[in-house]
Amino acid sequence: MGKYPSYLNLSEKEWQKRLKKVWGFISPCKLCPRECGAKRKEGEKGFCKTGIKPFLSSFHPHFGEESCLVGKGGSGTIFFTFCNLSCVFCQNFEISQLGEGKEIEIEDLAKIMIYLQNIGCENINLVSPTHQLPQILSAIYLAQKKGLSLPIVWNSNAYEKIEVLKFLEGVVDIYLPDFKYGENKFAEKFSSAPRYFEIAKSAIKEMWRQVGELKLENEIAKRGLLVRHLVLPENLSFSEKVFSALAQISKKITLNVMDQYYPCWQALNFPSLSRKITSKEYQKALNLAQKYGLQIWR
Repeated sequence: MGKYPSYLNLSEKEWQKRLKKVWGFISPCKLCPRECGAKRKEGEKGFCKTGIKPFLSSFHPHFGEESCLVGKGGSGTIFFTFCNLSCVFCQNFEISQLGEGKEIEIEDLAKIMIYLQNIGCENINLVSPTHQLPQILSAIYLAQKKGLSLPIVWNSNAYEKIEVLKFLEGVVDIYLPDFKYGENKFAEKFSSAPRYFEIAKSAIKEMWRQVGELKLENEIAKRGLLVRHLVLPENLSFSEKVFSALAQISKKITLNVMDQYYPCWQALNFPSLSRKITSKEYQKALNLAQKYGLQIWR
């Protein structure tokens, strides 16, 4: 048995190898499936509007996540600014779309991780991290040298490249992806995400390969995959296709079917998204998830 969390088992040689390689993906940028090619080291910014420094909005113990992430001390959540999607109904649009936040140094991000540990958080929860992966990996490297020993939660939209996710193997213990759409047409219309369904399915399959089923100790998540799916009005998320895809990966996947959609940001510009979901719509989605034999988070 190695040390826990997993990143404490990485050798100095392995850390340096990964860091060198991952920084090669940022300029021209090919971190996410868009592969926009922005020369971020030269000040050019692509779809995510982010440079080479960590860019974050806030950090604090968060008590609104799943109970297995919250525990007694809360989930040590770091909200990164901007995103590699552009969801018209984003509930954090001030951060993801309007750029609320500021750039900091990598050393400061490492200090934030240590601070969250020192105040009793259960984990380090990285929200919308994909477009800042090299900065984050560098900060984890520095933080573990200063005593960081909390599991890392990778809280993403699943619009990820397998090649890039592999840099996180043995670093991330808990993957928390949101599998948003079962139909590409609506992923592109509402989130500007071409080929989202195939990309998300492949990314989640890779996450499953790395960490497997959700493992709890004293009701706290220690390792594994927990997938979220937000039910949209009029089944615009095509939930059944999402559940079917997950079941094809493994019926042992834990799934949180979420009912908290509400119209915000630009959703009112789309009549089909301009209302909350009904209890009937939610129950139908829940029944479908159960039909496919997935482990439903309650």
